[in-house]
Amino acid sequence: MISNLRSDIEFRREKALELSSQVRRHLAAGGNLTIGESPAINPKPAKRSDVIDPTTILKRRKPPITRAEREALRKLAEAL
Repeated sequence: MISNLRSDIEFRREKALELSSQVRRHLAAGGNLTIGESPAINPKPAKRSDVIDPTTILKRRKPPITRAEREALRKLAEAL
């Protein structure tokens, strides 16, 4: 079976060879590599704040129109 990814593999081979030569040069110049822990696959979500800002709550929801405003709108609609 012929792989559909062969061209992709060949494309990445150049970059892999370049990276490995850079690593060899770094180690030859006295550099060192440290292998750390891998990051979590699914990190925990950010913690939500326990503090509720009252100004943002007031901005979220518009107050409903009053009965007088509703009647005024009705009169304007009838006038049209």
